[in-house]
Amino acid sequence: MRTIGFACTSAEAPLAPLHFDRRNPRPNDVVMEVLYCGVCHSDLHWVRNDWGHTPYPAIPGHEIIGRVLEVGPEVTRHKAGDIVAVGCMVDSCMTCDQCRKGEEQYCREGRKYPIGMNGVYGGIDAVDGTPNMGGYSKHLVARQEFVLKVPAGLDASRAAPLLCAGITTWSPLRTWRAGPGSRVAVIGLGGLGQMAVKLASALGAEVTVLSRSGKKKQEALALGADSFLASGDEKAMQEAASRFDLIIDTIPVEHDINPYLSLLDVDGTISLVGQVGPIPALSTLPLVYGRRNITSSLAGGIRETQELLDFCARKNILPDTKTIAMQDINEAFRQLEQGDTHYRFVIDMTTLKTD
Repeated sequence: MRTIGFACTSAEAPLAPLHFDRRNPRPNDVVMEVLYCGVCHSDLHWVRNDWGHTPYPAIPGHEIIGRVLEVGPEVTRHKAGDIVAVGCMVDSCMTCDQCRKGEEQYCREGRKYPIGMNGVYGGIDAVDGTPNMGGYSKHLVARQEFVLKVPAGLDASRAAPLLCAGITTWSPLRTWRAGPGSRVAVIGLGGLGQMAVKLASALGAEVTVLSRSGKKKQEALALGADSFLASGDEKAMQEAASRFDLIIDTIPVEHDINPYLSLLDVDGTISLVGQVGPIPALSTLPLVYGRRNITSSLAGGIRETQELLDFCARKNILPDTKTIAMQDINEAFRQLEQGDTHYRFVIDMTTLKTD
Protein backbone atom coordinates (compact mmCIF):
# COMPACT_ATOMS: atom_id res chain seq x y z
CA MET A 1 0.00 0.00 0.00
CA ARG A 2 1.22 3.47 -0.88
CA THR A 3 1.76 5.83 2.05
CA ILE A 4 3.95 8.71 3.23
CA GLY A 5 6.42 9.20 6.05
CA PHE A 6 9.27 11.42 7.18
CA ALA A 7 12.63 9.93 6.24
CA CYS A 8 16.33 10.77 6.26
CA THR A 9 18.54 9.89 3.30
CA SER A 10 21.88 10.12 5.12
CA ALA A 11 23.28 10.64 8.60
CA GLU A 12 23.60 14.36 7.92
CA ALA A 13 20.30 14.93 6.13
CA PRO A 14 17.21 16.36 7.85
CA LEU A 15 14.03 14.31 7.87
CA ALA A 16 11.71 15.13 4.99
CA PRO A 17 8.55 13.68 3.39
CA LEU A 18 8.92 10.42 1.49
CA HIS A 19 6.27 8.45 -0.36
CA PHE A 20 6.89 4.71 -0.09
CA ASP A 21 5.14 1.35 -0.23
CA ARG A 22 4.09 -0.63 2.82
CA ARG A 23 3.84 -4.34 2.19
CA ASN A 24 0.47 -5.70 1.19
CA PRO A 25 -1.50 -6.96 4.22
CA ARG A 26 -1.44 -10.70 4.89
CA PRO A 27 -4.25 -12.78 6.45
CA ASN A 28 -2.96 -12.25 10.01
CA ASP A 29 -2.11 -8.55 9.60
CA VAL A 30 -3.55 -5.39 11.10
CA VAL A 31 -3.54 -2.19 9.02
CA MET A 32 -3.64 0.98 11.07
CA GLU A 33 -3.63 4.71 10.65
CA VAL A 34 -0.88 6.13 12.87
CA LEU A 35 -2.34 8.77 15.19
CA TYR A 36 0.62 9.52 17.46
CA CYS A 37 4.26 8.56 17.48
CA GLY A 38 6.72 9.21 20.29
CA VAL A 39 10.19 10.60 19.65
CA CYS A 40 12.85 8.45 21.31
CA HIS A 41 16.57 9.10 21.69
CA SER A 42 17.03 5.81 19.83
CA ASP A 43 15.34 7.41 16.82
CA LEU A 44 18.05 10.06 16.84
CA HIS A 45 20.80 7.44 17.13
CA TRP A 46 19.22 5.57 14.23
CA VAL A 47 18.98 8.45 11.78
CA ARG A 48 22.52 9.60 12.68
CA ASN A 49 23.84 6.06 12.11
CA ASP A 50 25.42 6.05 15.57
CA TRP A 51 25.18 2.24 15.66
CA GLY A 52 26.72 1.79 12.22
CA HIS A 53 24.02 -0.17 10.39
CA THR A 54 21.31 2.29 9.33
CA PRO A 55 20.05 1.63 5.79
CA TYR A 56 18.90 4.77 4.00
CA PRO A 57 16.33 6.03 3.34
CA ALA A 58 15.32 5.41 6.96
CA ILE A 59 12.04 6.18 8.72
CA PRO A 60 12.30 6.01 12.54
CA GLY A 61 9.55 5.78 15.15
CA HIS A 62 8.84 2.88 17.53
CA GLU A 63 6.33 4.34 19.99
CA ILE A 64 3.16 4.10 17.94
CA ILE A 65 -0.50 4.66 18.72
CA GLY A 66 -2.96 4.05 15.88
CA ARG A 67 -6.51 3.30 14.83
CA VAL A 68 -7.24 0.00 13.08
CA LEU A 69 -8.43 0.52 9.51
CA GLU A 70 -8.77 -3.11 8.48
CA VAL A 71 -7.75 -6.60 9.55
CA GLY A 72 -6.97 -9.80 7.70
CA PRO A 73 -9.36 -12.77 7.78
CA GLU A 74 -7.24 -14.64 10.36
CA VAL A 75 -7.12 -11.74 12.84
CA THR A 76 -9.05 -12.40 16.07
CA ARG A 77 -7.49 -9.93 18.52
CA HIS A 78 -8.42 -6.62 16.88
CA LYS A 79 -11.10 -5.06 14.72
CA ALA A 80 -11.59 -1.93 12.65
CA GLY A 81 -11.91 1.15 14.83
CA ASP A 82 -9.85 -0.19 17.77
CA ILE A 83 -7.17 2.08 19.26
CA VAL A 84 -4.01 0.02 19.30
CA ALA A 85 -0.27 0.33 19.82
CA VAL A 86 2.96 -1.01 18.33
CA GLY A 87 6.31 -0.76 20.05
CA CYS A 88 9.86 -1.70 19.18
CA MET A 89 9.11 -4.89 17.26
CA VAL A 90 6.74 -6.17 14.62
CA ASP A 91 7.78 -9.80 14.36
CA SER A 92 9.86 -12.66 15.74
CA CYS A 93 10.15 -16.37 15.01
CA MET A 94 7.44 -17.14 17.65
CA THR A 95 8.83 -20.67 18.10
CA CYS A 96 12.15 -20.44 19.98
CA ASP A 97 12.33 -20.78 23.76
CA GLN A 98 12.48 -17.01 24.31
CA CYS A 99 9.47 -16.29 22.10
CA ARG A 100 7.45 -19.08 23.73
CA LYS A 101 7.96 -17.59 27.19
CA GLY A 102 7.00 -14.09 26.06
CA GLU A 103 10.49 -12.64 25.63
CA GLU A 104 10.24 -11.97 21.90
CA GLN A 105 12.81 -9.19 22.14
CA TYR A 106 15.44 -11.90 22.70
CA CYS A 107 14.31 -14.09 19.82
CA ARG A 108 16.93 -16.75 19.05
CA GLU A 109 16.39 -16.24 15.33
CA GLY A 110 17.39 -12.62 15.80
CA ARG A 111 20.74 -13.37 14.21
CA LYS A 112 18.87 -12.67 10.97
CA TYR A 113 18.42 -9.09 12.14
CA PRO A 114 20.70 -6.47 13.73
CA ILE A 115 19.12 -7.26 17.11
CA GLY A 116 17.17 -10.15 18.59
CA MET A 117 13.69 -9.05 17.63
CA ASN A 118 12.53 -7.94 14.20
CA GLY A 119 12.39 -4.20 14.80
CA VAL A 120 9.65 -1.89 13.62
CA TYR A 121 12.53 -0.08 11.95
CA GLY A 122 15.91 -1.59 11.23
CA GLY A 123 14.39 -5.04 10.87
CA ILE A 124 13.80 -7.02 7.69
CA ASP A 125 10.43 -8.47 6.80
CA ALA A 126 10.71 -12.24 7.30
CA VAL A 127 8.55 -13.03 4.24
CA ASP A 128 9.61 -10.69 1.46
CA GLY A 129 12.95 -9.39 2.77
CA THR A 130 12.09 -5.70 2.49
CA PRO A 131 13.37 -3.25 5.14
CA ASN A 132 10.92 -2.26 7.86
CA MET A 133 10.02 1.42 8.10
CA GLY A 134 9.01 3.01 11.40
CA GLY A 135 6.12 4.99 12.79
CA TYR A 136 6.89 8.49 11.48
CA SER A 137 4.40 7.60 8.78
CA LYS A 138 0.72 7.74 7.92
CA HIS A 139 0.08 3.99 8.01
CA LEU A 140 1.55 0.85 9.52
CA VAL A 141 1.05 -2.86 8.80
CA ALA A 142 1.90 -5.43 11.49
CA ARG A 143 0.99 -9.01 12.36
CA GLN A 144 -1.68 -9.19 15.03
CA GLU A 145 0.51 -10.80 17.70
CA PHE A 146 2.61 -7.62 17.88
CA VAL A 147 -0.28 -5.17 18.01
CA LEU A 148 -1.25 -4.18 21.56
CA LYS A 149 -4.56 -3.03 22.95
CA VAL A 150 -4.71 0.52 24.32
CA PRO A 151 -6.93 0.27 27.43
CA ALA A 152 -9.95 2.52 27.75
CA GLY A 153 -9.12 5.54 29.84
CA LEU A 154 -5.47 5.73 28.77
CA ASP A 155 -4.92 9.06 26.99
CA ALA A 156 -3.87 8.03 23.48
CA SER A 157 -2.28 11.43 22.84
CA ARG A 158 0.23 10.87 25.66
CA ALA A 159 0.57 7.10 25.81
CA ALA A 160 3.02 6.58 22.93
CA PRO A 161 6.26 6.81 25.00
CA LEU A 162 5.04 3.90 27.13
CA LEU A 163 5.91 1.69 24.16
CA CYS A 164 9.64 2.33 24.67
CA ALA A 165 10.52 4.58 27.61
CA GLY A 166 7.81 2.88 29.64
CA ILE A 167 8.55 -0.74 28.87
CA THR A 168 12.33 -0.21 28.92
CA THR A 169 12.11 0.76 32.59
CA TRP A 170 9.14 -1.45 33.51
CA SER A 171 10.86 -4.66 32.45
CA PRO A 172 13.89 -4.39 34.78
CA LEU A 173 11.67 -3.14 37.60
CA ARG A 174 9.59 -6.29 37.24
CA THR A 175 12.54 -8.60 36.59
CA TRP A 176 14.33 -7.43 39.75
CA ARG A 177 11.10 -7.39 41.76
CA ALA A 178 10.75 -3.72 42.64
CA GLY A 179 7.87 -3.25 45.07
CA PRO A 180 7.01 -2.67 48.71
CA GLY A 181 10.12 -2.95 50.84
CA SER A 182 12.58 -2.52 47.97
CA ARG A 183 14.87 0.47 47.56
CA VAL A 184 15.20 1.74 44.00
CA ALA A 185 17.46 4.49 42.68
CA VAL A 186 17.05 6.11 39.28
CA ILE A 187 20.01 7.81 37.59
CA GLY A 188 18.98 10.55 35.17
CA LEU A 189 15.66 12.29 34.81
CA GLY A 190 15.03 12.40 31.09
CA GLY A 191 12.27 10.48 29.33
CA LEU A 192 13.38 7.08 30.66
CA GLY A 193 14.19 8.37 34.11
CA GLN A 194 10.83 10.04 34.59
CA MET A 195 9.03 6.82 33.69
CA ALA A 196 11.27 4.78 36.00
CA VAL A 197 10.42 7.08 38.91
CA LYS A 198 6.67 7.01 38.25
CA LEU A 199 6.53 3.25 37.76
CA ALA A 200 8.76 2.31 40.68
CA SER A 201 6.76 4.59 42.96
CA ALA A 202 3.46 3.12 41.75
CA LEU A 203 4.82 -0.37 42.41
CA GLY A 204 5.36 0.63 46.03
CA ALA A 205 9.16 0.89 46.09
CA GLU A 206 11.09 3.53 48.01
CA VAL A 207 12.49 5.69 45.19
CA THR A 208 15.55 7.94 45.11
CA VAL A 209 16.65 10.03 42.13
CA LEU A 210 20.36 10.57 41.47
CA SER A 211 21.51 13.60 39.51
CA ARG A 212 24.79 15.53 39.38
CA SER A 213 23.47 18.53 41.27
CA GLY A 214 20.41 19.53 43.27
CA LYS A 215 18.81 21.36 40.33
CA LYS A 216 16.35 18.55 39.64
CA LYS A 217 15.40 17.79 43.23
CA GLN A 218 11.97 19.41 43.15
CA GLU A 219 11.15 17.85 39.78
CA ALA A 220 12.14 14.43 41.13
CA LEU A 221 9.96 14.77 44.21
CA ALA A 222 7.05 16.02 42.10
CA LEU A 223 7.30 12.88 39.95
CA GLY A 224 6.93 10.67 43.03
CA ALA A 225 10.47 10.15 44.29
CA ASP A 226 10.85 9.82 48.05
CA SER A 227 14.32 11.36 48.15
CA PHE A 228 17.10 12.88 46.07
CA LEU A 229 20.85 12.27 45.99
CA ALA A 230 23.30 14.61 44.28
CA SER A 231 25.98 12.40 42.74
CA GLY A 232 28.38 15.35 42.72
CA ASP A 233 28.25 15.51 46.53
CA GLU A 234 31.10 13.21 47.56
CA LYS A 235 30.11 13.08 51.22
CA ALA A 236 26.46 12.29 50.45
CA MET A 237 27.55 9.53 48.06
CA GLN A 238 29.78 7.97 50.73
CA GLU A 239 26.95 8.07 53.25
CA ALA A 240 24.67 6.32 50.73
CA ALA A 241 26.91 3.24 50.45
CA SER A 242 24.94 -0.04 50.29
CA ARG A 243 21.66 1.88 50.30
CA PHE A 244 19.88 0.44 47.24
CA ASP A 245 18.63 -2.92 46.04
CA LEU A 246 18.22 -1.78 42.43
CA ILE A 247 19.58 1.10 40.39
CA ILE A 248 18.03 1.95 37.03
CA ASP A 249 20.67 3.84 35.02
CA THR A 250 18.93 5.78 32.23
CA ILE A 251 21.81 8.00 31.04
CA PRO A 252 21.81 7.72 27.22
CA VAL A 253 25.49 8.58 26.55
CA GLU A 254 28.84 7.06 27.53
CA HIS A 255 29.53 7.55 31.23
CA ASP A 256 31.38 6.05 34.19
CA ILE A 257 29.25 3.74 36.34
CA ASN A 258 31.96 3.04 38.92
CA PRO A 259 30.78 5.76 41.35
CA TYR A 260 27.36 4.08 41.58
CA LEU A 261 28.40 0.49 42.28
CA SER A 262 29.13 0.99 45.97
CA LEU A 263 25.60 2.39 46.41
CA LEU A 264 24.22 -1.12 45.92
CA ASP A 265 23.56 -3.40 48.86
CA VAL A 266 24.77 -7.00 48.88
CA ASP A 267 23.20 -8.77 45.88
CA GLY A 268 22.04 -5.40 44.57
CA THR A 269 21.77 -4.79 40.83
CA ILE A 270 22.42 -1.88 38.50
CA SER A 271 20.53 -2.13 35.22
CA LEU A 272 21.86 -0.07 32.29
CA VAL A 273 18.93 0.88 30.07
CA GLY A 274 20.04 4.20 28.56
CA GLN A 275 23.42 3.86 26.91
CA VAL A 276 24.07 1.41 24.07
CA GLY A 277 27.78 0.95 23.53
CA PRO A 278 31.10 0.99 25.41
CA ILE A 279 31.58 2.21 28.97
CA PRO A 280 34.80 3.20 30.76
CA ALA A 281 36.82 0.49 32.46
CA LEU A 282 35.22 -1.05 35.53
CA SER A 283 36.74 -1.80 38.90
CA THR A 284 35.66 -5.22 40.15
CA LEU A 285 36.34 -4.30 43.79
CA PRO A 286 32.80 -3.14 44.64
CA LEU A 287 31.42 -6.18 42.80
CA VAL A 288 33.61 -8.65 44.66
CA TYR A 289 33.15 -7.11 48.08
CA GLY A 290 29.41 -6.68 47.78
CA ARG A 291 28.35 -9.50 45.44
CA ARG A 292 26.80 -6.81 43.28
CA ASN A 293 25.40 -7.29 39.79
CA ILE A 294 25.63 -5.32 36.55
CA THR A 295 22.98 -6.07 33.97
CA SER A 296 20.94 -4.46 31.22
CA SER A 297 17.62 -4.90 29.48
CA LEU A 298 16.24 -4.65 25.95
CA ALA A 299 12.70 -3.22 25.95
CA GLY A 300 10.26 -5.97 26.98
CA GLY A 301 8.12 -8.73 25.53
CA ILE A 302 4.61 -8.35 24.16
CA ARG A 303 2.90 -9.83 27.24
CA GLU A 304 4.94 -7.59 29.55
CA THR A 305 4.20 -4.51 27.43
CA GLN A 306 0.47 -5.18 27.56
CA GLU A 307 0.81 -5.61 31.32
CA LEU A 308 2.45 -2.18 31.47
CA LEU A 309 -0.30 -0.50 29.44
CA ASP A 310 -2.98 -2.04 31.64
CA PHE A 311 -1.10 -1.04 34.81
CA CYS A 312 -0.73 2.55 33.63
CA ALA A 313 -4.43 2.72 32.80
CA ARG A 314 -5.35 1.49 36.30
CA LYS A 315 -2.89 3.81 38.04
CA ASN A 316 -3.37 6.79 35.70
CA ILE A 317 0.34 6.90 34.88
CA LEU A 318 1.39 8.81 31.78
CA PRO A 319 4.69 10.29 30.64
CA ASP A 320 5.24 14.03 30.61
CA THR A 321 4.90 14.90 26.94
CA LYS A 322 4.92 17.77 24.48
CA THR A 323 2.89 17.33 21.29
CA ILE A 324 4.50 18.55 18.08
CA ALA A 325 3.60 18.64 14.41
CA MET A 326 5.39 16.31 12.01
CA GLN A 327 7.20 19.21 10.34
CA ASP A 328 8.79 20.14 13.68
CA ILE A 329 10.71 16.86 14.03
CA ASN A 330 14.10 18.25 13.03
CA GLU A 331 13.89 20.93 15.71
CA ALA A 332 12.87 18.26 18.23
CA PHE A 333 15.95 16.23 17.24
CA ARG A 334 18.12 19.32 17.74
CA GLN A 335 16.78 19.72 21.26
CA LEU A 336 17.34 16.03 21.98
CA GLU A 337 20.96 16.31 20.85
CA GLN A 338 21.47 19.25 23.20
CA GLY A 339 19.70 17.52 26.09
CA ASP A 340 17.34 20.48 26.22
CA THR A 341 14.12 18.65 27.12
CA HIS A 342 12.23 17.77 30.28
CA TYR A 343 9.52 15.75 28.53
CA ARG A 344 8.96 13.29 25.70
CA PHE A 345 8.05 14.66 22.31
CA VAL A 346 4.98 13.05 20.72
CA ILE A 347 4.18 13.69 17.07
CA ASP A 348 0.55 14.31 16.18
CA MET A 349 0.56 12.29 12.99
CA THR A 350 -2.63 13.94 11.71
CA THR A 351 -0.30 16.85 10.86
CA LEU A 352 1.42 14.65 8.26
CA LYS A 353 -0.20 15.61 4.99
CA THR A 354 -0.68 12.96 2.32
CA ASP A 355 -0.09 15.22 -0.72
